[in-house]
Amino acid sequence: MTGWILIFILLLLGGVLATIGDRLGSMVGKARLSVFNLRPKRTAVFITAVTGSLISSLSLGLLLLVSRQLRVGLFELGDLQMRLKDARQMYVQANGELKQIQKDLIAFRRGDVVLTSGQNLATLTVELETASEIKGLIDGLLQEANLEAYQKVRPGEIPNRQILLVPKADIQRLESIISEKGSWVVNFRSAANVLRGERFVYAFPEVLPNITIVKEGEVLASTWLEEDERSSSSVRTRLNLLLASAFAEVKRRGSLRSGLQFDANSMNILSREMLKRRTPRVQLDAIAIQSSDTADPIAVVLRKSSEN
Repeated sequence: MTGWILIFILLLLGGVLATIGDRLGSMVGKARLSVFNLRPKRTAVFITAVTGSLISSLSLGLLLLVSRQLRVGLFELGDLQMRLKDARQMYVQANGELKQIQKDLIAFRRGDVVLTSGQNLATLTVELETASEIKGLIDGLLQEANLEAYQKVRPGEIPNRQILLVPKADIQRLESIISEKGSWVVNFRSAANVLRGERFVYAFPEVLPNITIVKEGEVLASTWLEEDERSSSSVRTRLNLLLASAFAEVKRRGSLRSGLQFDANSMNILSREMLKRRTPRVQLDAIAIQSSDTADPIAVVLRKSSEN
């Protein structure tokens, strides 16, 4: 039932009820009836009021019975308004997140993202002898991370303020961990993608035990160069896959490095040697040049291992 129809019915009922109440009051007044020891005139007024209230209640009940919209308006309006408010807030939040994603996507395409989520800003290996060293070490690492963020996000500007923001609770947790006996690797990472020119960079600390990742002379990965792989591109692809396998292995062990160190000239010499080989199959190994811990560079050399 539409609102206009309800309005029309209410107006019609109002007129009918007013007429009925007036007639009833007049009849009671003429009959000079008395209730609750009231005078006949006041009794007529009382009867008229009660009758009008009863008829109005019946009319309202009838309207509530036939109109779901009216029931909702009377009894659920407050709840609906709260739901609507919550929905609007969720929409605004979601709209803001969708716009941020779009902004980040455009920035990725334009190359404006200068720090990616999880990117390392500063790393330090610590092994404390006294607890008094903690604050100085963390402050120094924070300054280093702030400088790195400044150079990436606001290049060309003098780094004269703190743009790196790290939650205080995270710093307290960091202090608690490295105060324990042992060797630790502490680094600060970007908490989100950061565009060039932004005012702040949110970061979080990461603490890992400092362990030996590779030992000198250890074979980190191996592969076979097959008989049909004799072109320059196929040999180069095989060597790149060997490097990728070695890097995946050191990352699995917990290395924080973002790549491997190797001698490109030696790799080119090996590649040319493989192009001229006379044996059908050759095994190639990626070998660690030196022992390295969690935060240390990983240096490897590619060598021919055996022939078949």
